[in-house]
Amino acid sequence: MFYNPERPLRKHLNHLPHWQQDSVFVFLTWRLADSVPAGLMVKWREERDAWLDLNPKPWGDRTESEYHSRFSAQLEQWMDQRMGSCVLRDPENARILAECLVHFDGERYGIDSFVVMPNHVHVLMCPIPGFPMEKTIQSWKRYSARSINELAGKSGSLWHKRYWDTLVRSEEHFWKIRGYIQRNPEKTHLGESEYLLYVPWHRKDPRKEP
Repeated sequence: MFYNPERPLRKHLNHLPHWQQDSVFVFLTWRLADSVPAGLMVKWREERDAWLDLNPKPWGDRTESEYHSRFSAQLEQWMDQRMGSCVLRDPENARILAECLVHFDGERYGIDSFVVMPNHVHVLMCPIPGFPMEKTIQSWKRYSARSINELAGKSGSLWHKRYWDTLVRSEEHFWKIRGYIQRNPEKTHLGESEYLLYVPWHRKDPRKEP
């Protein structure tokens, strides 16, 4: 369920190295193609790629914390400014994506929780052996893009080609990510109709129970 350094890892390259381990939870983020202007990304990507060369995955807590403080925080700040078309703010478009995410839940992967923000998505999930994570994400992007474009009468690229992933290392890490997903809409002051949050409320954080 959580990353084990003693078990084999599989490395998949799609612009960035993505580390996978069978039946281990992973935190995923991807965004709309127009969510961050290309000009803002040039220096960010150069600095991030240089840092990744010096700090290859898999990461420990300290290294991951440094990555997020230096790079994820900036990217999240830009995305939370709701730049671009923000087509996922439309409840129908958010519903289309949510249906794609849960379509094979329990068959090809296990979905714990996700939030559809106006221009990006966060998902906490666990791939099932035999169904590689990159294939699952490709399927989510392909079918949701086609349906959302058809609804709007448009064509062309909807999603940015990259995605970001982090292996979940412990139960504490799991609940930290779950809490981040839950708080994301509140942090950015979104109205109830501007996001779609999926969290199985029957599964509570044991650290907060009396």
